[in-house]
Amino acid sequence: MDFQLTDDQRALRAGARELLAGRLGPERLRERAAGGPVPDRALWRELAAAGFLTVRLPEEASGVGLGLPEAVLVCEEAGRALLPGPLVAGQLLAGVVDGVASGERLPALCDGAADPVLCELPDGVGELVILEGSAPGRTQRGGEGRAEGRAELAYRCAPGDVATAPFASVDPLTPLARVTGYPRTCPLPGLDAARLRREAALLTAAEQLGSAARTVEAAVAYARQRTQFGAPIGSFQAVKHLCAEMLVRAEVARAAVYAAAVTADPLDIAGAKLLADEAAVRNARDCLQVHGGMGFTWEAEVHLHLKRAWLRAERWCAAREAEERLADALAR
Repeated sequence: MDFQLTDDQRALRAGARELLAGRLGPERLRERAAGGPVPDRALWRELAAAGFLTVRLPEEASGVGLGLPEAVLVCEEAGRALLPGPLVAGQLLAGVVDGVASGERLPALCDGAADPVLCELPDGVGELVILEGSAPGRTQRGGEGRAEGRAELAYRCAPGDVATAPFASVDPLTPLARVTGYPRTCPLPGLDAARLRREAALLTAAEQLGSAARTVEAAVAYARQRTQFGAPIGSFQAVKHLCAEMLVRAEVARAAVYAAAVTADPLDIAGAKLLADEAAVRNARDCLQVHGGMGFTWEAEVHLHLKRAWLRAERWCAAREAEERLADALAR
């Protein structure tokens, strides 16, 4: 069986990378991080027109008509470029909420089983979808008759109907709010909330993979140009080992994420999220180590990768939940 990317998949990945590189450079990221609206609505509509949000919608619904592996490739490139905005929510809700596929309406997708319930709330969000129920590895929260390990209900809410409290986000490009209450008057019948939760975890893992791969490149590039004692620091054994370990982590995570995109198995997704989170966080930390003090300045993008990796690691199947899922499967 051949697990290599097809020519079409490589072209999709290259096209997404080229588009993001031309529209979302370091200067633009710094502008947004300094207080600009997140996301840039003109850019968001352009990405929607390019199919970033409709990768998996069927062609008869004006979508691209591709599958989960292709959605993973798009999210990987978005993670690499530190794209601000609810891309995962947009991909999952493009066929559910009107206006999301075209980029005219910004969605928010919240995990109601989390504690606390944190939601990415971009400027001008038009609709919230909250997945309610218990997820594997979590203590059940309220309600009767809910089976452990099953997300049963999804509700759609207008932003004005949801009670939120301010929550300081470690990532200036990802505004967060704590959801303290919401009406349960608009359920989404027929929506497979458990599947949405799994796919949100996989697409988030793909973003983490893109970030992990980008920080490997950034560390290697800096190690080649920065000199110490008359030689590039990349010639020193300690730095070589650091970069090699970063590459191994990224490639192991890549294999797991791509495999989970093919199988869509819940345990494969849990393992992929665990590995991708570790790769993104540890690679960003090691990249900072290679950069030294330079990595903490606004001139470098490294600190933004670390902050985004921290945030994603706590959302959609965090480490504790993934570990408990895998341990439970091994025990059985």
